[in-house]
Amino acid sequence: MRILALLLSLSLLVFVHELGHYFFARLFKTRVTRFYLFFNYKFSILKAKRFNGKWHFKWFNATTPEEWDQYPDNTMFGIGWIPLGGYCDIAGMIDENKDSKDFESTPQPWEYRSKKAWQRLLIISGGVLVNFVVAMILYVAILFSWGEAKLPIQNATMGYDYAHVLKTNGFQDGDIVLAIDDKPVHYSAEVSEYLVIDDASEVTVRRNGKDTTFALPKDIREQILANINNVDSQLLVVRYPFVIKDFVAGSLAEKAGMMAGDSLVSLNGVATPTAKEFMTDLASNADKEIVVGFYRGGELMSLSMQLDGSAKMGAYLKSPTEIYTVEIKEYGFFESIPAGISIGIETLVTYVKSLKLIFTKEGVSQLGGFGSIGSLFPEEWNWAVFWNMTAFLSIILAFMNIIPIPGLDGGHVMFTLYEIITRRKPSDKFLEYAQTVGMVILFALLIYANGNDLFRWLSSKF
Repeated sequence: MRILALLLSLSLLVFVHELGHYFFARLFKTRVTRFYLFFNYKFSILKAKRFNGKWHFKWFNATTPEEWDQYPDNTMFGIGWIPLGGYCDIAGMIDENKDSKDFESTPQPWEYRSKKAWQRLLIISGGVLVNFVVAMILYVAILFSWGEAKLPIQNATMGYDYAHVLKTNGFQDGDIVLAIDDKPVHYSAEVSEYLVIDDASEVTVRRNGKDTTFALPKDIREQILANINNVDSQLLVVRYPFVIKDFVAGSLAEKAGMMAGDSLVSLNGVATPTAKEFMTDLASNADKEIVVGFYRGGELMSLSMQLDGSAKMGAYLKSPTEIYTVEIKEYGFFESIPAGISIGIETLVTYVKSLKLIFTKEGVSQLGGFGSIGSLFPEEWNWAVFWNMTAFLSIILAFMNIIPIPGLDGGHVMFTLYEIITRRKPSDKFLEYAQTVGMVILFALLIYANGNDLFRWLSSKF
């Protein structure tokens, strides 16, 4: 399900990104030879082209009919068989598909290279612009459709479980973070942001009903980045009790007499106040008889049951948002517009601030590829989460593309701005060399990031 969600999300974002290039190219009467979703090395799932007043299609095709070549002004649309990326092949533009030898002829009026600098600037930045706009539209649509639900950190009365690296630096399981460097903390996501992105030095927590303040080491950020994936995958996770929501068919717990709403608090006489503790102890009791203590209607009760080899009782438990009080804000259509744009801008600012971590030894080791991105999606399909992740990835795609590296849109923007300022256009040969260098850098980053994913996966298995 995660693979499906990742492919669908990236496909949508690549499509709208290339559509931005296509729109401005056609607006300025620039020929677009091909527009493809996915890559079509020697083979295409679909080819389509409109000429003589109607659409023509070719399915599962390796060659293009000669008749189609008679209409070069018309774009050939297609779907490739390699489900990664896509492209918009703009005539007269040096990219990964062409080099300077393709430009030895005299520039034609319908080519990218013959357009005015400001027109070329809009054509090349069109993809980034559309990705930003799509992200804002998605955030607006999410707020309008589902509203905004947040769990205030202090509403999780049982506190949080913390990563090992935090517990070695003063945190304790059950702590509720109140402030970091005198900045009030309202939601758990702010804890990660303040600790990793900002230079936090002091934390105030509520521990066993009392407020406690302790100092953090100067290298707390470096410690977190170096250790977070070694033991834990998250800095903090909400603690909540095991409250039965429902049962699976043939549930052992239901047959033993348990009911929806029962709150499980002990196993074989050992206290298990949180769902995590109960499930951890339960897993070690396969094929054994257990005694479960639980509250029902305020009364402490217990019963026994015989587990099978799976060590499962067959009970669904309530999520934290079903146990604790969640802030839910609904938005009307006009209210959702500024609020959605605000979320988009805040997301961009936070992401840009986090990029400084790449320039640290610990930060660069945390770079991830498709595996890391895919793990952000839930194992079960959830449309609200899917669109939220797609909006987030749209912002990432837009910003990463505008970085001034040859091979990315930002590289073309950089050279075009240079031309506008100096009124000197870089030579086609220079652009070809720059494109080659940029592609080498990008492929190296791609291999490194996905290699990190592979290394982390192997480390978790062996």
